[in-house]
Amino acid sequence: MDLHVSNETSRLRTVILGVPESNGPVPSLDETYDSKSYESVLNGVYPTNEAITAEMTAFEKILRKYDVDVLRPRVVKDCNQIFSRDVGFVIDDKIVVSNVIPDRQEEIDAYEGIYSQIHYKQIYNLPEMVHVEGGDVVLYNDYIFVGQYAFSDYPQIKTARTNTLAIDYLRMIFPNKKIVPLNLRKSDTDPREGILHLDCTFMPVGADMAIIYKPGFMNPRDADRLVRLFGQDKVLELTQEEMYWMNSNIFSIAPDVVVVEEHFTRLKQWLEGKGIKVETVPYREISKMGGLLRCSTLPLRRDK
Repeated sequence: MDLHVSNETSRLRTVILGVPESNGPVPSLDETYDSKSYESVLNGVYPTNEAITAEMTAFEKILRKYDVDVLRPRVVKDCNQIFSRDVGFVIDDKIVVSNVIPDRQEEIDAYEGIYSQIHYKQIYNLPEMVHVEGGDVVLYNDYIFVGQYAFSDYPQIKTARTNTLAIDYLRMIFPNKKIVPLNLRKSDTDPREGILHLDCTFMPVGADMAIIYKPGFMNPRDADRLVRLFGQDKVLELTQEEMYWMNSNIFSIAPDVVVVEEHFTRLKQWLEGKGIKVETVPYREISKMGGLLRCSTLPLRRDK
């Protein structure tokens, strides 16, 4: 299987989409591992398997409409397998298998049938102490932006998924890339105050534009640096409420075709004003589990 992904927006050819068939029972508060799921369980609004399946089916139809080859992992009974982005990610022609938190180890095993089609020299299994999930890795051609949490209480924070050792490891295997670490605000219980992954606060779109929620970064200079890179006139700054519903967690099929959640009215208008075709799908129930469209996908091949 050919691998190639160097950015978030080039024409998509092959993608892994998560599976909703056996999501398992509603977790307890202690069993949740992100603030949005924590809030959903606390408020009694955690989504049903039926709702999740309907939303993912709608997303899959859009992908297939554009002749994307959609692969699915093996179904594991009573296992949350919605968010395939976090179990691995492709950069150029290499796939990095994430060290996910122990609660999610079963998910990795479900991808063996897909990984067996990839040459073993292209698969990188992370050393035990290196932690990084695909939601924290955002690609923009020569740049690899990495959301991290570089503080001493990292082991105690459930929503801290990427550590500083991941930065060193990525620099080792991608020496020609500009790797930019970005510290994210964290909260295990309040989804309006904490950022689970980088793609929940920042995302390139089109050829040279971006969506950003500036308060999601610990250091305001990091947000300002991103705005300068793309240019203020090419950046949509999100409100806290838009971040809460994960308006940055969209998914590009091509530079001029983007899939967004159907409630993202202001984002849709902004994208269409920039000449981008917007496909909308219902995904609000899945958002109650801490992720959205990008989180559900693991792109394997985009055009160069």
